[in-house]
Amino acid sequence: MRNAFSRALVEAALADERIVLLTGDHGYSLFDEFRRVCPDRYLNAGVAEQNMVGVAAGLAKGGMRPWVYGLAAFVPLRVLEQIKIDICYEGLPVVLVGDGAGVVYSTLGASHQATEDVAALRALPEIGILSPADAHEMTACAGLCACATGPVYLRMGKSDLGDVHSRTPALYWGRWCELRTGDGPLAWIATGSMVTTALALAGQWPGSEVWSAPCLKPIDAAAVRQACEKHQAVIVLEEHSIHGGLGSAVAEVACDSAPTFVCRVGIRNRFSRFCGSYAYLMREHQLDVESIAAQVRDFVAPLHDQTGGHLFRKTITTKKAA
Repeated sequence: MRNAFSRALVEAALADERIVLLTGDHGYSLFDEFRRVCPDRYLNAGVAEQNMVGVAAGLAKGGMRPWVYGLAAFVPLRVLEQIKIDICYEGLPVVLVGDGAGVVYSTLGASHQATEDVAALRALPEIGILSPADAHEMTACAGLCACATGPVYLRMGKSDLGDVHSRTPALYWGRWCELRTGDGPLAWIATGSMVTTALALAGQWPGSEVWSAPCLKPIDAAAVRQACEKHQAVIVLEEHSIHGGLGSAVAEVACDSAPTFVCRVGIRNRFSRFCGSYAYLMREHQLDVESIAAQVRDFVAPLHDQTGGHLFRKTITTKKAA
């Protein structure tokens, strides 16, 4: 996925001479090709991320199209105030790239893990949020970034868990990818690294529908409503806190227009306790296939109609005023 990002960035820069890349002392090998073909448009701002965002805002006001790269623990979390005031308040076309989102920097501890980035940015006006699942979605998302007229956050997990698409999908802002159709009781919505997990798990519940959500803001409200109305429960997977991320966004739409049962699977209200491999951290946070399957079984068990053994939709009644 990171190689796809690097290629897409180079292609975008060659097509648009306004694109300039800023990095906070990260990603040297990742940007070797960019520095080779666009040496005068590469700026290493050093370990000064707040200043880097301010510089990017100034470049954008001067007519450039800055891309700001850093670890997701630093961009956006360390520079949230600068993103809010310098970029979002001004509505500037700055692309913020947060690499290593989630717990993929597993051996470096909580200081380098980012499980709150989407929640931190969702409340900011103007900014769009993208979270590709594989190299094909990354290529498509980079294309959206290159054409954006306002701020964008591109969330990139460093782990490469394989492709979910056979070719680059046609992506649009606020649109998702339906990977598998079905008319069973469950719909699965996942983003980033968890899409491959959703596909693996969906087979355990026949008739499951599976969606990949590369665009987190604006959310694909039509897809959410379809899933809620067509199926009797929606399972949302994300390598992010269950508070304020994709699961919360799906629940908000469901609450507003298509009430149904929504199971949010993600990082609970806790930090990583220990360091270890990425696979170990995913197990610690119960985001491995076996742990999620158990969570889903526990979630749907109380929803079964004891007479028929099938999920049932809760009926909501409103008392009329006397």
